Amino acid sequence: MKKYIPFIIIAILVCYVIFDFVSKESMLNTTIKNEAKTEQSIEQEVVDELFDHTGEDLTETGHIESGQTLPEVEFAPGFELSDMNGVSVNLSDLKGKIVILNFWATWCPPCRDEMPHMQSFYEKKKDDGIEIIAVNLTNQDVGRQAIEQFVQDFGLTFPILLDEDGYVGTLYEVMTIPTSYILDEEGRIFQKVVGPMDEQILNDMVDSIRMYDEE
Repeated sequence: MKKYIPFIIIAILVCYVIFDFVSKESMLNTTIKNEAKTEQSIEQEVVDELFDHTGEDLTETGHIESGQTLPEVEFAPGFELSDMNGVSVNLSDLKGKIVILNFWATWCPPCRDEMPHMQSFYEKKKDDGIEIIAVNLTNQDVGRQAIEQFVQDFGLTFPILLDEDGYVGTLYEVMTIPTSYILDEEGRIFQKVVGPMDEQILNDMVDSIRMYDEE
């Protein structure tokens, strides 16, 4: 019997080591899971806070994207730019009309997709108290010749204004193109749309403005 005692002691020690290792591993896994849950909770709180803060900023500035009606309208900043023929156009001169103020560039694929819809809409609505002003971000474009070719290719007949120093684009905080501001007859920003529009969207927005004015 005595000769088995060393083996028994070794077996006990091995079992103890294994038990100790398993216990520590289990505790470590529990700690990691708890830390992960805590970190996830903190991240979610940060996301929620940022979302709430962004929502407040959008309401205060009145700039809501994706064609949503602005909760509080504000007057569009005034500006004067020259068109392709060198004729000056002042935004204030268009008071009394609904204005689609569009920002674009020739290298922008969504702008190319949008232009045929805008031209078709313009041809049908230009005598109905509606104007389209397409402001080319000339300081970010590839040259006057490219702009002229673009206008010719799409047969655009609405005014194309050249923002040669980028002032108007900055004034309207244009970060993505195309971006469009929809102004009512009083020159107030009624809607802002980031991304290309089709003819149906243009018609719906104009109808929304007129329904709003009738209320």
